[in-house]
Amino acid sequence: MNETKTVEKEKIVAEKLNGRFAMIGFIALIGAYLTTGQINPGFV
Repeated sequence: MNETKTVEKEKIVAEKLNGRFAMIGFIALIGAYLTTGQINPGFV
């Protein structure tokens, strides 16, 4: 009954990469808001 679950290395790398891109996107969103004052620059 003591089964250990293993996670593939590819999944761990994919999740880390996804998280990093999400952080970059969030920083870009804050930068766009600070420079233009709009949430979605370019949209009326």
